[in-house]
Amino acid sequence: MVKAASRRAGGFTYIGLLIVVAIVGLGAAMSLSLGVMAQRRQVEDELLFTGLQYKRAIRSYFEATPPGMTATPPARLEDLLRDPRYPSPRRHLRRLYPDPVTGQADWALIRSMDGRGILGVRSRSTDAPLRVDHFPEEFFHFKGRKRYADWLFVYGVVCSDTGCEIDPAQNAN
Repeated sequence: MVKAASRRAGGFTYIGLLIVVAIVGLGAAMSLSLGVMAQRRQVEDELLFTGLQYKRAIRSYFEATPPGMTATPPARLEDLLRDPRYPSPRRHLRRLYPDPVTGQADWALIRSMDGRGILGVRSRSTDAPLRVDHFPEEFFHFKGRKRYADWLFVYGVVCSDTGCEIDPAQNAN
């Protein structure tokens, strides 16, 4: 009689242990999922920061045009590191940043209409972003975009809710 009671108690202990293991496994899976989402949000924030640095550097390049010269966009991203229009070093960007989404310096360049200058950059990633709304005012045109590649960081371009187009006045210079 005592043996049957202890066997039943052992069976209940085993089932209880399985339930505890299942609950711990679910909790671990959920926290891992939340960790992945937090990491993706951080990558998105880095992409916004890095893209803004490029946009500001291109604006600085335009605004630093030497007297008597026509304002033109940089021909290469490296021109933002050391402006070739000046004999002494003039920097608009401290270093070339990699794309935080791909982890490589493989930006897709947004060129001027004549194809000679760079107006901006965008990621080559076709991954879907977590953030599709509630962007800072400067990035209002990112709302509803379905890929990181649709996030355009450009200067001298008119952007609206429907997209970005090159400003004809900018190309008149």
